[in-house]
Amino acid sequence: MKKLLFVISVLVLASCGTDNENSSIDTDAVSNNASANGKSNDKLPEIKFEEEVFDFGRITQGEKVSHSFLFKNVGSKNLIISGASGSCGCTVPEWPKEPILPGKESKIDVVFNSEGKRGLQEKTITIVTNCEPATRILRIKTEIIVAETAK
Repeated sequence: MKKLLFVISVLVLASCGTDNENSSIDTDAVSNNASANGKSNDKLPEIKFEEEVFDFGRITQGEKVSHSFLFKNVGSKNLIISGASGSCGCTVPEWPKEPILPGKESKIDVVFNSEGKRGLQEKTITIVTNCEPATRILRIKTEIIVAETAK
């Protein structure tokens, strides 16, 4: 049994070798724009939000509320948002899928569903871009009031 496991392990390890001829990664697609001192060597896109925190105030449990986070590409290259995700399933972002040209504005729409929630809530939306730094965090806040039921 030990010999069989040894033979299988050797075969698995031998099959994990890399074949450089079949490598399809273009080295031009991989870059590190920051130098050793942390300063960028290239002109990059830069995302500037009008606000990064929004407070819905008091809402009633079960309400769906939404807000648009407005932003501008103040950099010198096209801004690409590759993804956006909420900290839980109750927070759903929608973002532009097309590149944002330098000097142009756009928005990220966020819908928050307060179903089953109560009290003070703070949720985050993580935005992934081609800027430095690559991720940005937006926040929404609210206080959820539970309606009293008739007795």
